[in-house]
Amino acid sequence: MRPAHRVGPQLPGTTEPAERADAARNRRRLLDAARELVREHGVDALTMDALAKRAGVGKGTVFRRFGSRTGLMYALLDHSETLAQEAFIFGPPPLGPGAAPVDRLIAFGQARLLDIEVEGELHRAAELGSPERHYSSQPYRVLKTHVAMLLREADTPGDSGLSADALLGVLAAGLVLHQLRTLGYTREQIASNWEALVRRVAGPAAQ
Repeated sequence: MRPAHRVGPQLPGTTEPAERADAARNRRRLLDAARELVREHGVDALTMDALAKRAGVGKGTVFRRFGSRTGLMYALLDHSETLAQEAFIFGPPPLGPGAAPVDRLIAFGQARLLDIEVEGELHRAAELGSPERHYSSQPYRVLKTHVAMLLREADTPGDSGLSADALLGVLAAGLVLHQLRTLGYTREQIASNWEALVRRVAGPAAQ
């Protein structure tokens, strides 16, 4: 299964046609540098100038690759989702194949929470706008398919698709950011609650 990661309209930098190997490497290097900036200083620090400086390239190179800051943001969202999908589809257990489905669900939620804590505004941006567009988007469908598959493997009662929607709602970036920033919970507390929820929904006691 190849990760599918389109999160917005096709803007400069978000399409991924067949690229020369060196062009693909350069694109990934820029996006890795952008990801580091967001992790270290927040999404507001991600500007074309800052990225050029971090990556050691000219500002014109960044504009030619992404077109605008909006194009850069969409490209980074794509990149972030691709890395996350690669981890739970192909990575080592317990997040990737090889662990029990309940353990994989727990690891999946913990990984999403970590991503939201350090890249929350990027994930939140993907949820803004029309709910229909968000829930019909390719990235959301990939997440839902994965969670539903694990629920079925755990012999969880009920409709796996509806249950997957319910569990993913707990991991919505807007909600998690509210819990972290306004309600004062730590990521560890939210992760512990996620584990308890998964074990109640999909663990042996639910069967």
